[in-house]
Amino acid sequence: MRIDRLDIYHVSMPLIYPWRTAYGEDHAIDSVLVKATSGDITAWSEATPFRAPHYVPESAGSVYHLVSEIFGPLVVGREFDTAADLDARLAPFKGNGFAKAAVELLWWTLETKRTGTPLHTLIGGSDADVIAGADFGILDSFDDLLADIQKAVDAGFPRIKLKARPGWDVEMLHAVRGSFPDAIFHIDCNAGYTLDDLDTFKTIDQFRLAFIEQPLQWDDVMDHAELSRHIETPICLDESARELRMIQQALEINACQYVNIKPGRSGGFTRSIKIHDMCRDAGVPVWIGGMLESSVGAALAIELATLPNFTYPGDLFPSSKFYVQDLAAPALELTDNLTFTPLTHLPEPVPERLQAMTIKSASVTHADALPDHK
Repeated sequence: MRIDRLDIYHVSMPLIYPWRTAYGEDHAIDSVLVKATSGDITAWSEATPFRAPHYVPESAGSVYHLVSEIFGPLVVGREFDTAADLDARLAPFKGNGFAKAAVELLWWTLETKRTGTPLHTLIGGSDADVIAGADFGILDSFDDLLADIQKAVDAGFPRIKLKARPGWDVEMLHAVRGSFPDAIFHIDCNAGYTLDDLDTFKTIDQFRLAFIEQPLQWDDVMDHAELSRHIETPICLDESARELRMIQQALEINACQYVNIKPGRSGGFTRSIKIHDMCRDAGVPVWIGGMLESSVGAALAIELATLPNFTYPGDLFPSSKFYVQDLAAPALELTDNLTFTPLTHLPEPVPERLQAMTIKSASVTHADALPDHK
C-alpha cells in the first residue's frame, strides 16, 4: 500500500458538560483527525490526547505538528506492505504514541476499505458485541453523582467507573457504596496520588472495588508494585501502560493486575495488539479505554476490543453522551444490551461539521516527502 497524501485537522469539539478529572477540567475536546489517500481510496484516523499535556506529555498541538511536519513527510509516497512496516518507519522517534497512532491507524483503515474486510476481522477479532461500562467524572455534588449512578444501575450497566482525586475519594466512596452496596465499581485516579497516600488506599480497600486505575505517577511502575504489596484492591495501569518494555517490566514485578489499552496512547493497533498478547500470556486481563474521541476514534477502539483478552467492560460511549452532535457519522449507539456492535463501515467526518470545528489544517503531499529520518 502506498500513502499518497495526508490531510491533518486539529479540531475542538465542545462538550455538553465539563469533563473533570484529577488533572483538571475540559470544556471541549481537542483532537487530531487525519485523512489518508492511497490511489482512489481515502480513510481516516483520530488521535485525542487533549488540548494540554495533562494526561501524558503529548497534546493535540504536538500531534498536529509531528504528523504534518515530521511523520507525514516520512510516510507519504512510500509503500508499506504491513502496518508493522509503517510502525517500524516511526520507531526511531521516542515516545509520542498519539502522533504515531494517528499515522499507523491509517494503514488499517485504508486496508479495510481496499480489501472490503471489516477491521475487526483484519486484526483477528470476533464479530461478538463489545460490552460497555458506565463512567462518571467529578461532579458538582455527591447527590448529582448518586443520581447519575442510579440511572446507570437501572439501565443495567455491568460496571461503573468513578473519577477520583484528593478530596473526592474516600468520602465519595462512602456515599456511593452506602447507596449501591452490590454494584461493581472501580476508580480512576489519573496519577493523582503518591505512596505518601498509602493510608488513603488502605482505607479504600473496604469499598470492594474491582481495581484502582492508575493511582500513582503517569510514568511509574516501581511505586505501583510497592503499593500493590500493601493493599488488597487490584491495580490497573493506564497512563503508565504506554511503551512495550514498560508494560513487560510492570508484569514481571506484579505492578498491576489489569491493563487499560488505548490505541492512541499505545501508538496504534500494531503495538496495542502486542500489549494485548503480552498481557494474555501473563494471565492479566485488559480492557479498552477511550479519550472522548469522535465516533471516528471511538469506532477504532470498539474494533480493537473484539480481541479475546478484552474481558472487562470498556470505556466506550454513545456519541450523545458527551456531544450535542458528533463530528462524524454514523454516530455510535448502544444496543439494547448495552453493547456496541463491531462495524462493517467505519465512521468518517461530516465535511461541514469538520469545517466548523477545525482550528487549523495542513496537507502533506509527494512534494513534502523525505527520504530518511531527518
